[in-house]
Amino acid sequence: MAVTDDTTKTPDGAPAPAEPTVPTEPDGADGTDATATAAAPVVDSEPLAPPEPRGVAAWAGPLVVALLAAATYVTYSVLQWRRFESPSWDLGIFTQLARRYAHLEAPIVTIKGDGFNLLGDHFHPLLTVLGVPYRLFPHALTLLVVQGLLFAASTYVVGRHAVRLLGALQGTLVGAAYAVSFGLVGAVAAQFHEIAFAVPLLALSLVALLRERWLAAALWAAPLVFVKEDLGLTVAALGLVLWWKMRGRDTQRPSLGLWLTGWGFGWTVLSTAVLIPALNTQDQWDYGSRIDVVGIATHPWTAITLLVDNGSKIITLLLLVAITGFIGVRSPILLVALPTIMWRFYADNGYYYGHTWHYSAVLMPVAFAALLDGVLLARRSPRPWLRRYSLAAAPVAVAVAAMLVPQLDVARLGRPDDLWAQSDRAVEARQVLATIPDDATVETDIGLMSYLVDRTDVFYVGNANNPVPDYVLIDQYGGGWNPAPNDAAQYAQDRFAGTTFRIVYDAGGFQLAQRTS
Repeated sequence: MAVTDDTTKTPDGAPAPAEPTVPTEPDGADGTDATATAAAPVVDSEPLAPPEPRGVAAWAGPLVVALLAAATYVTYSVLQWRRFESPSWDLGIFTQLARRYAHLEAPIVTIKGDGFNLLGDHFHPLLTVLGVPYRLFPHALTLLVVQGLLFAASTYVVGRHAVRLLGALQGTLVGAAYAVSFGLVGAVAAQFHEIAFAVPLLALSLVALLRERWLAAALWAAPLVFVKEDLGLTVAALGLVLWWKMRGRDTQRPSLGLWLTGWGFGWTVLSTAVLIPALNTQDQWDYGSRIDVVGIATHPWTAITLLVDNGSKIITLLLLVAITGFIGVRSPILLVALPTIMWRFYADNGYYYGHTWHYSAVLMPVAFAALLDGVLLARRSPRPWLRRYSLAAAPVAVAVAAMLVPQLDVARLGRPDDLWAQSDRAVEARQVLATIPDDATVETDIGLMSYLVDRTDVFYVGNANNPVPDYVLIDQYGGGWNPAPNDAAQYAQDRFAGTTFRIVYDAGGFQLAQRTS
């Protein structure tokens, strides 16, 4: 919430009583005038807030940071693409989805299975908008550029409000800290995921909340339920925080936050219990079994212990708090992160626990909004030490972010022999891709999957019941095998009885087998 006057307020925004005036001696007792003393102005905590920058100073710094962030994210993605690095199969999956939407088709993603509707995996109808940029630029790299630009846009939103609250210099540095935060950098390195759309929506909603633009906060949060089914719980938590912040301040829409909570929770139930199972080939929500709901309900103390029973979980929590300058724990906004933390830490998948990959991206707008709210609340605290720390919290957050950078993937941009260097298998990768004609049916691993989805029909080798393909492509080094087949042709013939395949390319760890009968 931007500070617009010098009135002292309590943490929940209600006017605080003025500090009592120190009694003085009667006239002449100490040589002072009692009337003049009594009329002296009372010093409150608001002078801790710097004047809000105006004109160019208000937006120039955040804009520069956002442009540099966009350049950094896109450059990283392009260099990673050029090196033929494939962290997972997700880019291939979402590229197939974008390709279908670009042609106004249902999101049938054959990488997940023959005839598999991706809305039966996760509920993300908002991704239909990917069809527009993909139709203009039909390339998997387009999705990486879109994600980088969306993240950069959120950087401007957060940085712009930080400047309002902290001044031009500190606010710009906080925007920069947000841009290199572990959640965003990890998501860029992990390539495209649907949360690319959640990050700017959360940033816009939380900044509107901080500025007490209640309706705008609710409207920006509402579409999150169409990004991914678990984000409905995030919307529900945000609604509760919105209701708490609004109480007694907006008599026209007193229940807005509660309506938002109902909206978020309702869509989570509807999507996981009805919509996803209806579109899933197994008539179920595949991820529901990863959390032992019954076990947690019958042993309620595990709801707490499961949050800290693993070193990776503890590190993630500590980093989340540290990146708020530790003052974020004072803000109720940090509670918006709780649903994401809970489903990740309650699941039986160890990949969810750490601070890398894309799983923490949606936590970054929450953390930095909590930082800014925590600073504002601390300025109004009756505790002098907390008011003093409000001046140091933002620099602490910036320092934490800066110290983490050398350990994050973005640091690869500073090593000429790493991300900038050509892959030692780039020539072979291009040659084997050139061997496969357009519109062919290809079964492959994750190695070159994303490089084929734009022009061929791709199936994943790990799925059963795939149709017989024209080609089987194996990446023995980067395809995710343990171990990889030594003979792609024999492997294909074993998978598809009655067929014959022959090796048509074998170099650099890539083996391509073509069906002959």
